[in-house]
Amino acid sequence: MANAGTKNRPLSPHLQIWKWGPHMFVSILHRVTGDGMAFAGLAVLLWWLGALAGGPASYATFTWAMTTPIGYLVLVGISWAFFSHMASGIRHFFLDVGAGFELQANRLWSILCPVLGVVLTVAFWALLLLR
Repeated sequence: MANAGTKNRPLSPHLQIWKWGPHMFVSILHRVTGDGMAFAGLAVLLWWLGALAGGPASYATFTWAMTTPIGYLVLVGISWAFFSHMASGIRHFFLDVGAGFELQANRLWSILCPVLGVVLTVAFWALLLLR
């Protein structure tokens, strides 16, 4: 039981105290993209595997759905989530080994992670569609 003097104090600093920076955005984005891949990516993967097992008619339905504008939006979104999550994961790997904690380096890589996610997604789809 807390003593009476500390009863009304918060247990941790409130979010209004923190100065938001790109490192916080990338950390949240890393979690969101991981969850997005887990849910949307798994749903598309399972649908694709079910369509493969279901025969030509099922696969044709899946192919039709994924080549509609909404299907492309889902596939581009999943690939963007993958590349953003990968870039952020590489950043976290270097942080885990003790590199990149300097303010300028941390800020630079925090800004580059979402940019790399977009650039790699555009490059991936350009290569895929221009073949």
